[in-house]
Amino acid sequence: MTHRTSPRAQLNILDLVQIAEGGSAAEAIAQTVDLAQHAERWGYGRYWMAEHHNFRGVASSSTAVLIGHVAGHTSSIRVGAGGIMLPNHAPYVVAEQFGTLATMYPGRIDLGLGRAPGTDQPTARALRRNEMAAMNFAAEVEEVQGYLGDPDPRAAVRAIPGEGTHVPIWVLGSSHGGAQVASALGLPYSFASHFAPAALMSALDVYRRGFQPSPLPNGLDEPRTMAGANVMVADTQVEAERLFTSVLDRFRGIVTNQRSGLRPPADASPAELLASWSPAERSAVAEMTRVSF
Repeated sequence: MTHRTSPRAQLNILDLVQIAEGGSAAEAIAQTVDLAQHAERWGYGRYWMAEHHNFRGVASSSTAVLIGHVAGHTSSIRVGAGGIMLPNHAPYVVAEQFGTLATMYPGRIDLGLGRAPGTDQPTARALRRNEMAAMNFAAEVEEVQGYLGDPDPRAAVRAIPGEGTHVPIWVLGSSHGGAQVASALGLPYSFASHFAPAALMSALDVYRRGFQPSPLPNGLDEPRTMAGANVMVADTQVEAERLFTSVLDRFRGIVTNQRSGLRPPADASPAELLASWSPAERSAVAEMTRVSF
C-alpha cells in the first residue's frame, strides 16, 4: 500500500523591520539583514517587507530601498514587498523601482500591492495619497502590469528599467475587495490574517470562485494563495509565550493609537496581560491576533 504525503507549504517571512524601544532604525535594519540571511540558509522561500509610515517603531517606510539592501546581502531567497500601498505612489514610479530591482536581482523580486494607507490621515496627506486611486485599485494594478510587461516601442511612456521584467505581482488584502481584484486579474492573492483573521476563509472563497485565468506573463492559470500568521519561536513554550506579550502590546498600541518602539516582554503570561486591559482593548487585540502560533 502506497502512502501519499501532502506537499509541504512553502514558508515565507514578512518583516516590519521593528525598532526596539531604546534602539535605533540602523539597528533594526541590521537585524533585518541578519534574519534574511538566516532565513535563506534555513530554506524559506521569500522575505517580504511592508510599507508603513509615521510609525515610531517601524523602519520599513522606504520599502523598495530596503528590498534592494536585503537582496544585496543575500544570494537566492526571493525578496519583495508585502506590500507597497499603491495609492500612495504613481504606478509608473512603482514600476520603475521594481523594474530596477528586478534588473539588479533577476528572478528574485516580488511586488505585493495593497490599497490601504499604511498610516494615519495626516501622514496620508503628506504622502499626497490619491483616494481616487484607492477606489480604482484594479486599474492601478493593471497599469503597473503594463509597464512591467512586454516592451512596446510605440508606447509614449515606458518603464526603463522595468519593461520586459514581468515582476511577479501579488494582490494583498484584508477583506473581500482585494480578493475580487486578484481574481478578476488572474493574480496571486495574499491575505492579511496576521491582523484581520475574521474574513480569511470567506475572502479565499471569493477569490477562488471568481478566479479568471490571465494570459499575461505574470498572471496565473489557476488560483494561488498565501496567508499571513503571527509566529513566535523560542526554545520553550513558556519563553515563546513570554516573548509574544511584546506582540500583543504592539497591537494594543495600534488599537489605542499609542504607538511606540517594540517594548520588552511583560512579566505576565499572554492571558494575564490581556486580562489587565479594558474589555474593548482585550477583545480587539484578541481578535486581531487570533491566527497566531
